[in-house]
Amino acid sequence: MTNQATIDQVNPQNHPGKDVYAVIGNPIAHSKSPIIHAFFAKQTNQAIHYGRIFSELNAFKETANQFFADGGKGLNITVPFKLEAYELAQKKTARAELAKAANVLWLKDGQLWCDNTDGIGLTRDLQRLLKSQQSSLNNAKVLILGAGGAAQGVIDPLVTEKVSQITIANRTFEKAQQLVEQFKESAALAQVSLQAIDIQKLGEVKNEANDSFDLIINATATGLGDTSPISKEQLKAISSTKTLAYDMVYGKDTRFMRDAKELGLKASDGLGMLVEQAAVAFETWRHLNDGQTHLDINGAIAVVRATY
Repeated sequence: MTNQATIDQVNPQNHPGKDVYAVIGNPIAHSKSPIIHAFFAKQTNQAIHYGRIFSELNAFKETANQFFADGGKGLNITVPFKLEAYELAQKKTARAELAKAANVLWLKDGQLWCDNTDGIGLTRDLQRLLKSQQSSLNNAKVLILGAGGAAQGVIDPLVTEKVSQITIANRTFEKAQQLVEQFKESAALAQVSLQAIDIQKLGEVKNEANDSFDLIINATATGLGDTSPISKEQLKAISSTKTLAYDMVYGKDTRFMRDAKELGLKASDGLGMLVEQAAVAFETWRHLNDGQTHLDINGAIAVVRATY
């Protein structure tokens, strides 16, 4: 198993008496998932250990399989391995099947299962943020920046929330169009307009109603560096002061968020989404999704914020 020296060594055999879980990605040192799961474990009196695993880009399958072979119980998956995690699993939930991407893996009855909790985590967090603006996802015009695994995982949940329109913008137009084809039937059934656009053309064309987007989601990994997938000028052209700019990256004031705030928009990172999707995974792993246990979402958000 390949780990950075600064990352937790996660070998289940080194934690007798505890079920071992981890988050796997590249990069991974920034992940706050261990803090969140430790908080939930303390709240619910669960005996677990949760750490971080760094995987080389060409070694995800080997690293994940070794973790489970050593006795690991479950993995959270972050960039850039969500598509590979989906392919690795033998059993897939309906959410994962639809997204063709996975952010949760676990063993059940000797078989590797996967789920995608990104979408439900995102929509729960967006509803919380939009409610503070006396708004909601219902009938919203949404722009998604990026067409990778993160974007795949949030389209159907947005359709379920009955937004009016989803535009997918990507540097490679063909990848965005593939997502449109993948979700066009479910979008049509929900009467949600779904379209693709070359990201470089944003600002030239706003949306079908030729007005601003209500919600712009950065589903790319650009926030991990100090770049934005679109220019400040593009953002200005497609937004209004009522637009919520949401970066799925968390833990830093990204360029995308800074540009949005300088333009007078409300901006948020993806910490709330991280906590919400982690809660769904934790409930699944620990068999707490019976409606009787209510995890303290706000408490977990506060604990993580305190580490910034």
